Amino acid sequence: MNQSILKESKAYWTWRAPSYSEVNREELATEQHEVWKQVLTERISIRFPDRTPDQIHVLEVGTGPGFFAILLAEAGYRVTAIDLTPYMLDEARHNAGQLCGRIDFLEMNAQDLEFDDEFFDVILSRNVTWNLPEPEQAYAEWVRVLKPGGMLMTFDANWYAYLFDGEAQAAYARDRENSVEEGLADYNVGDNFDRMEQLARRMSITRATRPAWDIETLMYLGLSVEVDTRIWERVWSHQEKVNFASTPLFLVCGEK
Repeated sequence: MNQSILKESKAYWTWRAPSYSEVNREELATEQHEVWKQVLTERISIRFPDRTPDQIHVLEVGTGPGFFAILLAEAGYRVTAIDLTPYMLDEARHNAGQLCGRIDFLEMNAQDLEFDDEFFDVILSRNVTWNLPEPEQAYAEWVRVLKPGGMLMTFDANWYAYLFDGEAQAAYARDRENSVEEGLADYNVGDNFDRMEQLARRMSITRATRPAWDIETLMYLGLSVEVDTRIWERVWSHQEKVNFASTPLFLVCGEK
């Protein structure tokens, strides 16, 4: 079953690669570029105050079109970025431009990493965990390849809670109405959006209460964990805040 979901998800993101890359390019061209870079580098610097960026090896899981990888390469970190979808990696390499030579882009399953134990200082992801058939296994793998003293950062949201929860569904509907009222493009309307909903219905994590689920899972795996449920206020554009008001982005940060 999980292999079937993984295959379908890969096919979906192959199709989405060009349009999703456009979203990332917009982020790179706006103030979100520097806002996100500051958020990431601040936390890494606090965790490793005595190291320079070139002494810190970062893994981005599910890099997609490469947004985080590009920001961290610009800041001087050693970056490895993986994704299951070759077409996404093609977009990432294109978006990275001259920075491409400073980022090791690899095709790899986030739930079955091909790295040695305790290999990375920092592991991060954005909007990835919700899209995994076996999120517990993925977290276990990420913790496995994280060095003692290392830091894991995952940014995510309860994106499809409205599929199973009446209150969430009503709030989701208000987001759609508010987007129309403000004359904003609705990020949750478009070709094949129903296809992603169908996949989300089959993901076990869609029914989970998050970030409580993430905290419990990572603590069970031995990390000390803190959560920032208001990170969206800092990193999201106005359009994102209106579109996704009912599904605010959170940050779960774990230390090994």
